[in-house]
Amino acid sequence: MPELLLELFSEEIPARMQEKAADDLRRMVTDGLVNAGLTYEGAKAFSTPRRLALTVQGVTARSADVREERKGPRVGSPEKALEGFLRGAGLTSIEQAQIQSDPKKGEFYVAIINKPGRRAEEIIADLVPEVIRGFPWPKTMRWGERSAPKDTPYAGPDAEGPNTLRWVRPLRSILCTFGPDTEEPTIIPVEIGGVTSGNLTFGHRFMSSGEPIRIRRFDDYQPSLERAKVVLDAERRKAIIETEARNLAFAQGLEVVEDKALLDEVAGLVEWPVVLMGTFDPAFLAIPDEVIRLTIRANQKCFVLRDPATGRLTNKFLLTSNIEARDGGQEIIAGNQRVIAARLSDARFFWEQDQATRLEDWAKKLQTVTFHEKLGTQAARVERIAALARELAPVVGADADDAERAARLAKADLGTGMVGEFPELQGVMGRYYATAQGEKAAIADAVRDHYKPQGPGDAVPTEPVSVAVALADKLDTLMGFWAIDEKPTGSKDPFALRRAALGVIRILLGAERKLPLLTLAADKQTPEAARDLLSFFADRLKVYLRDEGARHDLIDAVFALPGQDDLLMIVRRVEALGRFLDTEDGRNLLTGYRRAANILRAEEKKDGEGAFGGEPDGKLIAEAGLPEEKRLYEALSVEERAARADVEHENFEGAMSALAKLRPVVDAFFDKVTVNTDDPAIRLNRLKLLDRLRQATLTVADFSRIEG
Repeated sequence: MPELLLELFSEEIPARMQEKAADDLRRMVTDGLVNAGLTYEGAKAFSTPRRLALTVQGVTARSADVREERKGPRVGSPEKALEGFLRGAGLTSIEQAQIQSDPKKGEFYVAIINKPGRRAEEIIADLVPEVIRGFPWPKTMRWGERSAPKDTPYAGPDAEGPNTLRWVRPLRSILCTFGPDTEEPTIIPVEIGGVTSGNLTFGHRFMSSGEPIRIRRFDDYQPSLERAKVVLDAERRKAIIETEARNLAFAQGLEVVEDKALLDEVAGLVEWPVVLMGTFDPAFLAIPDEVIRLTIRANQKCFVLRDPATGRLTNKFLLTSNIEARDGGQEIIAGNQRVIAARLSDARFFWEQDQATRLEDWAKKLQTVTFHEKLGTQAARVERIAALARELAPVVGADADDAERAARLAKADLGTGMVGEFPELQGVMGRYYATAQGEKAAIADAVRDHYKPQGPGDAVPTEPVSVAVALADKLDTLMGFWAIDEKPTGSKDPFALRRAALGVIRILLGAERKLPLLTLAADKQTPEAARDLLSFFADRLKVYLRDEGARHDLIDAVFALPGQDDLLMIVRRVEALGRFLDTEDGRNLLTGYRRAANILRAEEKKDGEGAFGGEPDGKLIAEAGLPEEKRLYEALSVEERAARADVEHENFEGAMSALAKLRPVVDAFFDKVTVNTDDPAIRLNRLKLLDRLRQATLTVADFSRIEG
């Protein structure tokens, strides 16, 4: 079957846009083909710095004929209704419509619309300009004389002004061929923005001859580019860079510091990757490793190397060139070394100057830095975090003085020169500066770690002082924004409050610390805001537990209980409930509970909700009850009390075991006892007994929320 080959050749496309652009091209073209009535077997898109390419295999040669019946208004309808029907159906007069009869609706008009199929070449010729004009680049530009406003000295005869073609960078050529592999493919005629399609492409900007390369189909497209020093597949370019980098590092007894994001970016900067090794003055190794790595990465897109024996960086780096230089890359290496030396000199200046001022003095500068217009300055926020860290210290087993000290220094590095140059180093530099001025290790580590975790893959702090400050930082953020009613809405979360809540959850669970959130929040804001914040935490915890594999119905069953504001206890209760329901006793008790709940629900419709609340009449059971009824009454009294005692002592496994002892007596009750007996007093008492069973299960969870 025929194959479509499309290439959009332009000036350099920003590396960060290439992967999505290739996917957008594949999606837009294949969706367009399908919407036009064509089918295809497979499609794959590619990107290099100067081109987007797409191959679609197995495209049908023609779309099918379509016959459509469009129902219209009744015969005799007003003129305006008839006119609208004619416009929609593409008819010029009502005589072109047919009249059909319906026994109930009478006679009405029907338009029979026959749409003949179209050749794939015609469909593609219409589709490609639509794709190009509607391409979702994050940023675009106009260029050339066509982009000049009409009637200006710079305008050509075809000037279109603002209506001219917009593309991420100037579009230079379009390759568009279509046809089966047994025939010479057809060039699909496309003209847009003065660029006309053909069957030509171009190789490497510097390493090829510069002459156009004639292409028939994808089978010769990719090899032709390879001969012209262009590696079409981005994944292959990444593999080449990785392999060459590791080989060069291994030859020196070193290892590459892996950086996936940098690898993705570098692969988008070159069409013919060549990895080279450079060096810098070993004296710069006195700068922290994080600073060296960021300096080299941000300014020159280079990889750094470390000594596997020490784990420290070495004075060597790897760069990726886009050409095979005649001098082996010496000039390229020398140029990169000069730039890196200059940037590392700047970094060393910041490193030395920052340490000349103590963190306490850097912290004073936060008095002029606004955190939020409704929440005051960063300095005011530091005061709140310090007070909260001291309050939380006993809860997490930290020294209160150390927690407060760490909190007061935690944001101090925001005013330093190094963090001003590299904001991503906030906290990291604070730890270095705190260590340099003689702070305790626990305090210095807390300055670095209080931002953690910053994402799902980030580690959580575990040292008590770090835990106290990290919790205080995140809780202050959440309580502050809740107090001013700046909460996340839908997909919008400009202050990353969902991430902060998830961070609190992960820290508390990781450190296995109890923290009554409602009590803590109620002390610092209105009861309504505190309850709403707790509800937000509940939603985040549900998401977290579901991601961890917990059943959503068990989470809901625990959250349905009143007063659930201790995240650690909630999780332990959910885990214990899951293990209990995996046992035969748990499954059978759930069955018994449902039977009781169903009976109560049906009878409450007659007697009214809550009609069976209160204690059953023990005297009546003793005098007139059946043996199974008596045993259930006695077991409920004992096991419910035991379950409540276990819950109070946070022994959820014990509470489940207590409830499990009800299973045989519940089974026997339903086997031998008729609940809806003719005696009204006995009926009421037995329904109260079932309500007592329902209440007993609420000691551990709301069983009505459990599925399955």
